[in-house]
Amino acid sequence: MQGPDSAGPGRVLPTTTKRCRPEYRPPASPRKVLAESGLTLKLSLTPAGSDRSHSPHSSSRSALRIGRPAAMSENALRDLNTIPGSERKNESSSKGKTTASLGSLSINGEEVANSVPEVGIAEVEYIESENLNDLEDVDTSLKTLLTGLESKDWVLVCEALNNVRRFSIFHKEAMLDMLGDVISLVVKSLKNPRSAVCKTAIMTSAEIFNAYNDHVIDSLDPMLTQLLLKSSQDKRFVCEAAERALVAMTTWVSPTLLLPKLQPYLKNRNPRVRAKASTCFCRSVPRLGVEGIKAYGFDKLIQIAASQLSDQLPESREAAKILLLELQTVYDKFDDPPPAAVCEHPETSSAAASELPETSSWENFCQSKLSPLSAQAVLRVTSVAREGLVMGS
Repeated sequence: MQGPDSAGPGRVLPTTTKRCRPEYRPPASPRKVLAESGLTLKLSLTPAGSDRSHSPHSSSRSALRIGRPAAMSENALRDLNTIPGSERKNESSSKGKTTASLGSLSINGEEVANSVPEVGIAEVEYIESENLNDLEDVDTSLKTLLTGLESKDWVLVCEALNNVRRFSIFHKEAMLDMLGDVISLVVKSLKNPRSAVCKTAIMTSAEIFNAYNDHVIDSLDPMLTQLLLKSSQDKRFVCEAAERALVAMTTWVSPTLLLPKLQPYLKNRNPRVRAKASTCFCRSVPRLGVEGIKAYGFDKLIQIAASQLSDQLPESREAAKILLLELQTVYDKFDDPPPAAVCEHPETSSAAASELPETSSWENFCQSKLSPLSAQAVLRVTSVAREGLVMGS
């Protein structure tokens, strides 16, 4: 007996159309495509400074197999790790540099144009003055000094800056004739956004101040501007280096020449620059001595200190306090103190000024040379400090 679905004689079963999706064929891998086309892809790695024409025979060359991205990254990193480091300098405290470049692309053994950018890895350690060695060839180093400072390779610029430091320490007379050009290029490096170049230039500035003293005064303005800016920024290691350079400047440059250069910065719009300039000004005034302060102008100095006493930053105010105490001490040492009978401010009445003796006290002197508010602030600072000294003794 046949079932209902069985095909009996003369009976045709209905046919059904089955739709099938086309068979999925994954794309051919790059390796297979290259194999079918008979091409090979090789990436040669050549240390920087070596002759790239010999890169096919270099031991550092490796073939880069094309496959999954992860495998490519692993192979590329493994090849980079096999690059030999460049020759390191035999100088204490210096790590030198290590550079490498990705070489040219070759197909079937024939090199094509270099389409891979160069990769550079460099380390520069800052060499302290006591660890600097003398120059091996003074004449050659002097001839190439300006070229190195103008180089676009920042590592070469750092090397040239260290050579400037060596000249300043060991052969300062040799660089004296070209000092102005050297300072201009050092200022250019001070503006460099790369911290290694900037800090090395700052250290170079300190050596220049130490060696050349007043010879730098004609080229000082742009360098002073950059040092004040660098000492006011947020990068701590750059800021500290700039402050040390400013200390060297106030130590080795004559105050009679330096104070007029610093004075315009006391009114700078940048409060941090004002604060650093005020600190430098305060350090330089005591170096004038009693007679130097007289020659520079006691009235001018006390007015400058009084104006800084109301500055918005504590650093400026603290420097002004120190300067005022120094001026008060010097005032007491005067054999003939500056007369206070001449009134320079209309707020002080002429009758009161005429009653002051020719050799007046510190209080009368301040009241005659300053406005009432400024005189009051100055006297408050100096009297409090003197009372503290008396109680401490």
